[in-house]
Amino acid sequence: MPDVQGGQLAAEALIRKGIRYIFTLSGGHITPIYQHLENSPITLVDTRHEQAAVFMAEAWGRMTRSPGVAMVTAGPGFTNSLSAIANAFFSNAPLVLISGSVGIESIEKLDLQDMRQAPVIEPMVKRAFVCHKPERIPEFVDLAMRTAMAGRPGPVYLELPVDVLNTFTNTEGVKWPNTAVETLPVDAGKAVDLVEMIGNASQPIVISGSGSWYSNAGEELVAFVEKTGIPAFTSALGRGTIPDTHPLCFESSLGIRPGAAMFANMTSDLVILLGTRLGLYYIFGDIFRKEATLVQVDIMPGEIGRNRSVDLPVFSDIRGFLKACNRIIDERGLCRPLRERFRGWVDTLRKADGEGKALASPQWESANLPIHPLRLAREVNDFMNRDDDIVVADGGDTQIWTGMTRTMRSAGHYLDSGLFGCLGVGLPYANAAKLLWPEKRVCLVTGDGSVGFNFMEFETSIRKGLPIVVVISNDLGWGMIRHSQELRLGHAIETGTRIGRVDYHSMVKALGGEGTCVERPEDIRPALEKAFASGKTTCINVMTDPTTVSPGSIALANLGAYKA
Repeated sequence: MPDVQGGQLAAEALIRKGIRYIFTLSGGHITPIYQHLENSPITLVDTRHEQAAVFMAEAWGRMTRSPGVAMVTAGPGFTNSLSAIANAFFSNAPLVLISGSVGIESIEKLDLQDMRQAPVIEPMVKRAFVCHKPERIPEFVDLAMRTAMAGRPGPVYLELPVDVLNTFTNTEGVKWPNTAVETLPVDAGKAVDLVEMIGNASQPIVISGSGSWYSNAGEELVAFVEKTGIPAFTSALGRGTIPDTHPLCFESSLGIRPGAAMFANMTSDLVILLGTRLGLYYIFGDIFRKEATLVQVDIMPGEIGRNRSVDLPVFSDIRGFLKACNRIIDERGLCRPLRERFRGWVDTLRKADGEGKALASPQWESANLPIHPLRLAREVNDFMNRDDDIVVADGGDTQIWTGMTRTMRSAGHYLDSGLFGCLGVGLPYANAAKLLWPEKRVCLVTGDGSVGFNFMEFETSIRKGLPIVVVISNDLGWGMIRHSQELRLGHAIETGTRIGRVDYHSMVKALGGEGTCVERPEDIRPALEKAFASGKTTCINVMTDPTTVSPGSIALANLGAYKA
């Protein structure tokens, strides 16, 4: 039998898995794979920084619910990936990071870019694998791919030493596994318990989180809400699993969102958590009444009961569990009685929703100069009004303002960094979204600080023909840090919080894109119209008020002192 090289086995294994794109930055330790991917069905999407490559793979995994694949070289290529991997771990993104490494025979010889990589990344991933034999590479690729998707999705690390990739082996010893992910559990017994709890509740709410998105439970969630009449809120990747425009959806579950969320969280007597975690955004569970009954449905048993005791813990796939609940409700003829039972509660939330939004209206409609960032967020939201429009948010305050405003009509069409709060995600996320859906409009709203992290991904967008529109909320510096220091210290420390005016739009024009500067709120929409009509990657540099303080800045000022 003819011999085959390890790098060829790696390439062939990825091809057989149906991978369309690998997000990457080249390097010597992964050249043996590159050479066998050339002219293959897989497209290498090369970025200007390894962090950006992994962010693109993360976005791909989050949007498609299948593993995004990133590939980096050893040493600094590997370490440049770590922030993005940590972000993917927090966002539960299915992702496989393939990294080259120094050859096994060169370990501890001070070879080029020699370091122990697997122990560094192990706490940040679901599993870290190192393959030491070329004939086993296809097995390890299969193992990495299915581990990324098994149970709660997440990132997986696969290390392939360069001498393993360069070694030839006999094809007789190569196995080509194609293992399916295990069947997801459904706790039908707990579905009965939940339906009975609902019948005894007066003011229930449903919060749909990322678990609902990853289990593809949107249809079942809408049916559950419509059958029971329970008002719904959404969070993280769960945003859009029931559209904000649905009469029983009250948009984001975050208390800082103008509307009914804070009121509902603090007054509900039954909280049904579907694939969402009780972390900072819910004040670690303390935002809910002490007397409230909590139901937590999650695919990860260890997540249930974090920070607060749960009255009904349910280890289950969200979609399967909701199907069971809907069947029970139909069999018992509970649809009409439940809807009638909660009609008054829904009316109460509608009133609270209107009152909450009325408080934010002066900022959303502000004509002030410099432009209020909530006015900017509102202008973008009103323009990006198609069901298939994609909005990405990046930054500190800018991500807060955008999250407070964005109307979700479709699931999987809004991305931000999430709980890890990693800056610089925006351009890679937006590029990945445009690559996945070239026919859809993609708009990134980012801060002037965060856009600097991966600024050269503008060049990637232009070079790869991915025409995105980037709106920069330019408040002349690190606004969230500036304001949190003012609140905590009484003044901002100028060094480290001020950037000053930078003509980012001119820089993008120099790279081959389009750019414009906007200083009046009435000019925002015309700039958006022109940008999307151009068909080119465009930067809209919007000068926003540097004195506005977001709820995120207030929270940051109290960091580590939540009980004070």
